[in-house]
Parts: sequence; structure tokens; C-alpha cells
Amino acid sequence: MNASPDLPPMVIDRAAERLRSQLVSGELLPGQRLSEVALSAGLGISRNSLREVFRLLTKEGLLRHLPNRGVFVAVPSMASIIDIYRVRRMVECQALAQAIAQHPARQAMREAVADQRRLAQAGRWQEVGTANMRFHQGVVALADSERLNALFDHLLVELRLAFGMLHDAEFLHAPYVEMNAAIFERFEAGDMARAAELMREYLTHSERAVLSAHARHMGEAGATPATAPTGRRSLSKK
Repeated sequence: MNASPDLPPMVIDRAAERLRSQLVSGELLPGQRLSEVALSAGLGISRNSLREVFRLLTKEGLLRHLPNRGVFVAVPSMASIIDIYRVRRMVECQALAQAIAQHPARQAMREAVADQRRLAQAGRWQEVGTANMRFHQGVVALADSERLNALFDHLLVELRLAFGMLHDAEFLHAPYVEMNAAIFERFEAGDMARAAELMREYLTHSERAVLSAHARHMGEAGATPATAPTGRRSLSKK
């Protein structure tokens, strides 16, 4: 992909990362039509440069361009959700099973659990979801693999799109606050086998909830043209 002539590739990449962050934070929702005028102003780039960003994120499967209609946030397919959780089981459960309790990532995991509890008490459920993602990034970091970290960062964006189909943030995030705490407790105690087992239970529960939300979303909206392609996609360099 060629970068826009009015900005260097680094700036395009930074703008793309900011847009990914908006997807992760839930500011942009599945199926939402994106405004070139508003986004180019918000990102401080030209509309031509924004189109380069759109092309980049469309290639990653995060956006969908529909001729004569515009650019939309992708709606994850059921197959892609199942695939995301398959990858998560392979990565997160294995990372815990082979971890050591003294790993530096434990601090990020501890802080994420504390933040989840504090934010849940305040009823700030969207932020609870963000802290939840930080916890799982910490779990993946236990594997000491930059490639897995990059893969998981991309998965988190897709996962947030899937979460966006469930409109009750408390229902979505509340069950997992203490689940994460239990996983961390076993990890810190050095019981890696039990921590991995609890993670597998967590992921099974979460997958069912997201798939149910997907079915309801598709039933209410009908077949949406912004559905993301199925299967894993190649990661674009960030």
C-alpha cells in the first residue's frame, strides 16, 4: 500500500493506531458508518490521508468499504468469533501453564485486577472492559514473545468489535472481574495448572456470551453488509 503523498508513512501509521484505539475503547461500534469529515478533523489529517488509513484497517478486517455507501466498522462474523477464542485458548492457557509467578508481567496483571474491582464498584463498566483487556495482555506477556503480543493486540481490536454487539456493558463485564481475580490468585500462588484451567473456563463462558450477543444482533439487524470476513487475516505492521 502506498502512503498518502501529503504525509509520511509514519503519520499514517499513527493515525491508524489512534483509530484502532477508538475501536478498542468502544467509541466506534460494529456497523457504524464513519464520517470522513469528522474523523479527518479529529485525527488532524487530510481526507486523502484518512482514506489511506481506511484502506489499511480494511485490509486488517476492522473496517468494511461498501461502494456508494461509505466505510463502516466491521461486524465480526460468527466464524471469526469462534476463531478468536480458539486462538485465545491456545495462547492464554499455554502462557499461564508455562509461566513463573515472579514474571514481571504479574504487576500489570495485579494492577488490572485492582482497577477492574475499583471501576466495577463505581459502575464504570466500559472502563472495566478496558482493564479486563489489560489483564489478558499481561497473561499473554507471560510467554515472552513479541510476536504473540502483536497478534494479541490485533485480536483485542476484533474482540472489542464483538463486545460492541452486546449493549449492556455491566452484563458483559461483571462476571469476569472475580474470574480474573481467581486466575491471578492461582498464578501468584504458583498453581499454574489451576490458573490455566480457570482461564479455559473463563474463555468458554465468554465465548458463549459473545456468540449469543452476535446471534441477537444479527437477528435484530438482519444480515448486515458490514460483516467482517471470516478466518484469520495477516497482521499489518504497526
